[in-house]
Amino acid sequence: MNVKRTFLMLLTVVSLLSGCDRSSAPEAADEASTPLHGVAADVAALPFDDTDIAAADVIDGALLGGLIQELSSDRYGGRGPGSDGDRLARAWLAAELARLGYAPGGEDGGFEQPFDLIGVRSEMPAVWTFVRDGGQVSFAWSDDYIAGAGRQQPATSVDGAEVVFVGYGIQAPEYGWDDFEGVDLKGKMLLMLNNDPDWDPDLFAGDTRLYYGRWTYKYESAARQGAAGAIIIHTNASAGYPWQVVQTSWTGAQFELPAGDEPRIDVKGWLTEDAARRLVALAGKDLDALVEAAKTADFKPMPLGVTTSIAFNSDVSRTATANVLGLLPGNDPALADEVVVVTAHHDHLGIGTPDDEEDAIYNGAMDNASGVAQVLGIARALTALPEPPRRSVLINFVAAEEQGLLGSRYYAEHPTFPPGRMAANVNYDGGNIWGRTRDVVFIGKGKSSLDAVVEAVAGYQGRVVKPDQFPDRGIFYRSDQFNFARIGVPAVFLRSGTDFIGRDPDWGRAQYVDYEQHRYHQPSDEYSADWNLDGMVENARMGFLAVCSIADADEMPVWAPGDEFEAARLEALQLEVKSRAAD
Repeated sequence: MNVKRTFLMLLTVVSLLSGCDRSSAPEAADEASTPLHGVAADVAALPFDDTDIAAADVIDGALLGGLIQELSSDRYGGRGPGSDGDRLARAWLAAELARLGYAPGGEDGGFEQPFDLIGVRSEMPAVWTFVRDGGQVSFAWSDDYIAGAGRQQPATSVDGAEVVFVGYGIQAPEYGWDDFEGVDLKGKMLLMLNNDPDWDPDLFAGDTRLYYGRWTYKYESAARQGAAGAIIIHTNASAGYPWQVVQTSWTGAQFELPAGDEPRIDVKGWLTEDAARRLVALAGKDLDALVEAAKTADFKPMPLGVTTSIAFNSDVSRTATANVLGLLPGNDPALADEVVVVTAHHDHLGIGTPDDEEDAIYNGAMDNASGVAQVLGIARALTALPEPPRRSVLINFVAAEEQGLLGSRYYAEHPTFPPGRMAANVNYDGGNIWGRTRDVVFIGKGKSSLDAVVEAVAGYQGRVVKPDQFPDRGIFYRSDQFNFARIGVPAVFLRSGTDFIGRDPDWGRAQYVDYEQHRYHQPSDEYSADWNLDGMVENARMGFLAVCSIADADEMPVWAPGDEFEAARLEALQLEVKSRAAD
């Protein structure tokens, strides 16, 4: 174990100081000659040992396939937050953790961490009209516009709000960027671009989308200006998904955590690109010209001389859901009060608009029964070890991810371990259903010393670690590890590679695009016997070996110097030092 921990510490230093040179990473052999459990390696020189490797073998395709089929079956009704299917899924997950021998990690000696959600189901007008100088343009619900209430109240009314184009709607002092500078936008309806500036690698990380480019940030940003509402212009390129995803994701009740004293807008809206063109044409403007004008730090908001009114009612309800937590206590008295948190969200979209086959159940097999199955596989492998790792491991199946990462946000705000005692988060959202790859994608690669851990496991498996292959989509900010990062916890988010063994180079990317267009957030996201789970098995075993490495290391992982989350980590660790001193 001393050799193991020393090697991990050396890898950490190399990762932070030299960026982890991967030129010497072993090439994967062909599919026939490379065993699924790993390539030949000197195990004594790795940050995990032969007992970890043996335990990893309990994760296989039969296990993962059975778990996915169960959780994505019609019995759970798509696992919509607060639904009967949600309650059934939580009970099943708790029973699985109990069967594996995990201690309850929730409240009052149970496996659940319950919390309330506010559901807002808005009855939007069939058309939304905008007027200027006697002219007008109207947009049809769903086909042209999607919107909902921004406040948790039964009636919403906006009367004669002026429409103002605000570019990207971003305030980022570290980049010298303020799309609102010096302009009073109280009561205005803000029209804004999706994404963030992406044409300069030294500005907003170039084509890597930051949180500034997320739609959640856009509405928060508008609320801070006192705006009446915000309308995001959707394009496939800027969103990273088609209009259909906006339609299905905003159908039915929209769930939020109970409102506090944070600023809010009245209306959260979306327009298709075509509808946005017609809107700005009413103002005598060209959308392409407006977009170009927004691509400069000295951009100023542009009033369009267009006004709009909209009124609608909302059914506001309160429902309960819960995160499901199971704890495996660590075996080292000095480290057992620290924890590695392994997460996957258990929810999906529930029952919604039927598809062409009249199927209304959004089963969420890939998203995210597959992630849950991988975490349950890791949980099972941990119990197959001769003894638990040095640190504790918390299995955390979070709720309401599809509604805006709400379960992980609630846990981050009400943690069962202080953030300064959380060594890392290992998150699974989705899985590889197409077979084995020569590579693995690490979302967040380069952000922390966890690079060293992932590189070591990938090297053992004969794979190459790659960064996000779709950096323009801001995936790091779209899954639950983001809320852990916000409180300073370094995170591992693994996704399938795109270099599939025995396939053409472009085949893997094509599978992702096809899934996104035809199954993502649709009833067709169902389990199929045609799935090849070998790659998912490999990724789950990778996560297990990473958990073992992190949990057994002498030191906790750290963010790379200057990373956006480093300050939060340092603050959490300082609070922990003070807490331990007080004890």
